[in-house]
Amino acid sequence: MSTTAEIGTLPLLEQAGREALFTEARTASTFTDQPVTDAELREIWDLARWSPSASNGQPLRVLFVRTDEGRERLLAHVADGNKAKVSAAPVTAVLAFDPDFHEHFATTFPARAEMMRDRFAADADARAQNATYNAALQTGVLLLAVRAAGLAAGPMAGFDKAGVDAEFFGGSGWRSHLLLNIGHPGADAWFPRLPRLDESTVLDWA
Repeated sequence: MSTTAEIGTLPLLEQAGREALFTEARTASTFTDQPVTDAELREIWDLARWSPSASNGQPLRVLFVRTDEGRERLLAHVADGNKAKVSAAPVTAVLAFDPDFHEHFATTFPARAEMMRDRFAADADARAQNATYNAALQTGVLLLAVRAAGLAAGPMAGFDKAGVDAEFFGGSGWRSHLLLNIGHPGADAWFPRLPRLDESTVLDWA
């Protein structure tokens, strides 16, 4: 059966969707105490997992921290300026990458699994560069997935990555790169919108 993509026509996102994902979306600093359910978190991932990544390597890994015990373990490694935000958020996702993502090519790229695995197994630097970049790419899509699910996102970089990795990822070898608070926005959740660069600064044409 033909799809709209196959005949060159794609659906347009309606204005409300564009606002929710882009023009009206901002980083949330406060959250209500309304829980975020397991079903909502799975819905977020079910959208985010379709993100592009080089050779479909899919290096992004996600730890959802939502219990009191897990939050206390995480807070020990969070910068002081971010502790209150993590404490208030119903869920904090620790976004990480798997440096051994190449071991999954039999699933993610079965047509070239052995070739791709051997290529990255032989070059640790290329593997780390690929994992870091593509996990960041997937992270951007995950942020949009949170918004698409009707929730607010609060990404933060202020934490001890090595401490978090030792605390949570000693068995897996995953490496954290960002924290993402997830929930329903609370009082005064948004700082005023900061300016965006003009297109004359960021665009060129050839």
